[in-house]
Amino acid sequence: MSGHLSTKAPVETVKARRSLGGRIVEKVGGGAVRVFLILVGLFWLVPTIGLLISSLRSPEDMSASGWWKVFAEPSQLTVDSYQKLLENGDITNSLFNTVLITVPATVLVVVIGSLAGYAFAWMEFPGRDWWFLAVVGLLVVPVQVALIPIAELFGKVGLFGSVLGVILFHVGFGLPFAVFLLRNFFAEIPRELLEAARLDGAGELRLFTRVVMPLGGPAIASLGIFQFLWVWNDMLVALVFTNADSQPITVALQTQVRQFGNNIDVLAPGAFISMVVPLAVFFAFQRQFVSGVMAGAVK
Repeated sequence: MSGHLSTKAPVETVKARRSLGGRIVEKVGGGAVRVFLILVGLFWLVPTIGLLISSLRSPEDMSASGWWKVFAEPSQLTVDSYQKLLENGDITNSLFNTVLITVPATVLVVVIGSLAGYAFAWMEFPGRDWWFLAVVGLLVVPVQVALIPIAELFGKVGLFGSVLGVILFHVGFGLPFAVFLLRNFFAEIPRELLEAARLDGAGELRLFTRVVMPLGGPAIASLGIFQFLWVWNDMLVALVFTNADSQPITVALQTQVRQFGNNIDVLAPGAFISMVVPLAVFFAFQRQFVSGVMAGAVK
């Protein structure tokens, strides 16, 4: 009996010490929390849903009522705005330019950042730590500071107003973060694993492609998502370095507003396409993204 009482007393003490909020969460948690999170997610999606519905309505209907009226009158839905969008040469050309800028800028940052991150983490060369400190110092350089000097440089070498110039700018400013992120991730790989691969005759390139890259997949995927979203949604750099032939979708939509004012039948579908592509990329690689974040948190 005395042993039973001594075991029960600490349990009652723990329950007594538990806060009121903790007891409420314990009783209410589970299903109620899931419902709350679902409601928060739906609330977050309201602007996206509204933009999608607006892109499927005629300009007259949009001027007459809000987008939510479509639930009472589904006959308002039409794809005429998307058809008109495809007939707009400026918008379609800007979409092509956006892909032409974003994909190389993302691939180059991931590839070069991975190689440099491995070199800083596991290769010995003169001044390695000082070079890495210089890379870290570049992280604090604002993009706005470099716009005018690089614009002048690109003008002298003939890159101003071209897609290549925008790509080089994004690569240059994306690499410091890429090198910093991947170097810290690669440095956590067990040294014994790399030494075992070297004993088996693996060179640095084989070691990088067969051992480091598979282990660093989550971090590399996270970096690729960040870089893709940053370049795809950028407008500041594109406004400075592009012209009418090389402008991406963000600048093209801004130009449509300036030129036509209330050109909503082109702006709504164009804005939705511009938004849905990065969303699709994020959801397609969300598992790798979460794995990379969690791996960084654990390390």
